[in-house]
Amino acid sequence: MSKDIEFSEEQAMLLDSAREFSKNQSSIDLVRARLDDDRAIPVDVWAAMTELGWGGIVIPEEHGGLGLGFSHLVPIVECMGRQLMASPLIWSAIAAHALSLAGTDDQKSRWLPATAAGAIGTMALMEEGGSWDLSTPICTAKLADHHLVLSGTKVFVEDANIADFIIVSVLLEGQPRLVLIEASSIDAAAVNREVIIDETRRSYRLTLDGIQVPKSNLLQTIDFTEIELAAMLLLSAEMAGGHASTLDLIVEYLKTRKQFDRYIGSYQALKHPTVDILIGLEASRSHVYHAATGFDADTDDHRELAVRMAKVVASEGCAFAGDRAIQFHGGFGFTFECDAQLYLRRALWGQHQFGDEVHQRTLLAPLILGQTG
Repeated sequence: MSKDIEFSEEQAMLLDSAREFSKNQSSIDLVRARLDDDRAIPVDVWAAMTELGWGGIVIPEEHGGLGLGFSHLVPIVECMGRQLMASPLIWSAIAAHALSLAGTDDQKSRWLPATAAGAIGTMALMEEGGSWDLSTPICTAKLADHHLVLSGTKVFVEDANIADFIIVSVLLEGQPRLVLIEASSIDAAAVNREVIIDETRRSYRLTLDGIQVPKSNLLQTIDFTEIELAAMLLLSAEMAGGHASTLDLIVEYLKTRKQFDRYIGSYQALKHPTVDILIGLEASRSHVYHAATGFDADTDDHRELAVRMAKVVASEGCAFAGDRAIQFHGGFGFTFECDAQLYLRRALWGQHQFGDEVHQRTLLAPLILGQTG
C-alpha cells in the first residue's frame, strides 16, 4: 500500500454530493422522527440514493455497476455517519461484494444488476454465541434432493425486513459456506426486530429453521476475511463521520453554555479533552482514507493491517468523543433528549462490530511483528 493517502477528484465530488444529500435527508430531527419506523429511511430517499448511483459503486461495470470500488464508497458513508443516516447501503454493498467474489455466474447476472438498480441485500453472519470468528458458524444446511434445508438463528441482521436477498453463513457437511436466500423464501414470522443500543438502525433476529433454498443458491467459494475487512472499512468511515459531528456538537455547546458568567468553553478542563477529540478525529480520518486508498488493490499485503488499524482508531476516537459529549452536557447529557446520546450509541454499536479494540490489536500483533521481524 502506498504510504500516501490518495483522494481523487471523483472522491471529492462524491463527498460533496453526499454531504449535501445527507444534510437534507437526515437532519437530527428527521433521525429522531424515524426511530419507530420499520424502515431506516423512506422509500423515496432510497430511490434517490439509487438514482445517484451509490448502490452500484462497488459493483463491476459488466454487471451494471460503476466499478469504482470501496475507496469511492467511503466518502459517502462518512457523510452518512455525520448525519446518523441509517440506510441499507452499507450491507447491500457488502453483500454485492461477496457475490462478486464468490457467486456463480447465474447469481451474479441476476442479483448484481438488480442491486445496482435498487434491490436491497444484506448478510446474516452473527449468531447468539457472540463469536467474532465468522468462519465458525453454528447454523447449518443439509442437502435434501436438490434443496438445502437450513436451521439455526442469526442475529444482528440489518434491514432483514426489507431485504430482497440475504446471504447467510452456515455449516454444510462440516464446512462453512455462504447461501443466498431470497425474500420470498422467508416467512414474516422468521424475522423479528431486535432492541439494540443504536436505535437508528433496524436490526433483526432471523430464524432459519425450515427455510429451504435451491442448491443453486450456494455460493461457489467463501472468504470471510474479505467480507470482514469490507465491513470494518465502511463501519470505520461511518464512525469517523459520527466523530466529526460529535465534535461539532461539543464545540457548539461550549460556545453557548455559561457557568459562573463564563462560557464553559473557556475552562481548560473542557478545552484539553476537546483538543484530544479533534486530534483523534484527524487520526481516524487519516487511517480510514489510508485504508481506503489501498483497499481495492488485490495484491496489497498491508491491506488487512491498514483496515484493522483504522477500526481501532475510529472505534476509540468516536467512543471517546461520544462519552465526553455526554459528560460536557451535564445532567441533560444523560437524558435521551440530548443528541449526544444518539452519537454515543452509534459509536458503541460500531465499536463492537467485528471485534473491539482489544480483539483487533490481538490480530494486529502478528501482522505488525511479522512485517518488522
